[in-house]
Amino acid sequence: MKKILLGILGFGPLLMHAGGFQVNLQGTKQTGMGHLGTSFYLGASSAYFNPAMMGFSESKFNFEAGVSPLLAYAAYQNQETGRVERTDNPLGTPFYFYGTYKINDELSAGLAVYTPFGSSVVWGDDWSGRNLIQDISLQAIFFQPTVSYKISEKLNVGLGLIYATGAVEINRAIPAPIGENNSVNLKGNTASYGYNFGIHYQATEKLTVGVTYRSEIEMELEGGDADFSVDPALRSNFPDTKFDATLPLPSTTTLGIAYQASEKLLLSVEGSLVGWSTYESLDFDFEDNTESLEDSENPRNYEDAIIVRAGAQYSVNDKLDARLGVYYDQSPVTDEYFNPETPSTDNLGITAGLSYSVSEKFTVDASFLYIYGMERESEYKPANFGGKYQSRSYIPGIGLNYKF
Repeated sequence: MKKILLGILGFGPLLMHAGGFQVNLQGTKQTGMGHLGTSFYLGASSAYFNPAMMGFSESKFNFEAGVSPLLAYAAYQNQETGRVERTDNPLGTPFYFYGTYKINDELSAGLAVYTPFGSSVVWGDDWSGRNLIQDISLQAIFFQPTVSYKISEKLNVGLGLIYATGAVEINRAIPAPIGENNSVNLKGNTASYGYNFGIHYQATEKLTVGVTYRSEIEMELEGGDADFSVDPALRSNFPDTKFDATLPLPSTTTLGIAYQASEKLLLSVEGSLVGWSTYESLDFDFEDNTESLEDSENPRNYEDAIIVRAGAQYSVNDKLDARLGVYYDQSPVTDEYFNPETPSTDNLGITAGLSYSVSEKFTVDASFLYIYGMERESEYKPANFGGKYQSRSYIPGIGLNYKF
């Protein structure tokens, strides 16, 4: 029965660990340039990328909105049998909205609404890892009021407060000696708070530096629903019940440098450190305990991870800008705790984008991101389930900008 319990509780990493589903799509212009934007201004989206730059616009009001349809899949290969299985994920739709207001030459305020975590993974009811995961739907929306202040001609600072909301639904099979279609449905909603701040420095006429920090957020899920569909003989062991869990979302520290190589060409590089090492263990407190369903402490031992980005923007003419970018995103999941709920491989992202100014006030952005999930062979030791994994993502994006 203890093995059954471990199989059920394995759902936790996906709920918390958005590293495999961390949505770096907070701005269409920035996505086209490798998701850069910490050290140079590209519009109201600076409320997310570096709030210190919100006052850089010459317009009093700036608005941005966009969406990036996300097509992604992961594949698993059993190394003993050679059998290959892959996900059948629905279309994801990460979105963002930003609005900024330039109060005066020194002070600006803004609001950011975005989806930094959220996706769906569907392995199916009958795949070989169904006892770990069948399907999951994860949604998270962040609301961030923000202010920026110009300290001097060269130095600007900004601060935002984050209200984070999240919802998750998971289905998985239960390995049991009785019955063939035993399963559990897990649902939960939660909300929490965090913050971000940024600094922007104009080092020279052509060189700028930006630093940002987004705090860790403790998502305390209380009163989640655990509904079991099991053989009648197992009902007393698996009653429908409630559960509590604390799920940390990691901090992110980013350093960016931009260089205006010419009047038309902008170059930039960035590095981020994501503090996944805060996720040491996943603990569950069930309202109703039985011999098979006990409270549990489950070690995860994630590691801090880095993201390195490089990109360029070229102004073709007064109306058209073109962008290219590339980045490397390191997985924080160790080989011993790799779970198909979070098929998080090291990722290589290749990006391209365009912006077209329809008028002085209105601009349309487009981007495309291809993510190559590098092949890795790993195991989830608590369930003795391992194999070879690989993933691919194809993400077009569209954005609209209006200022006055």
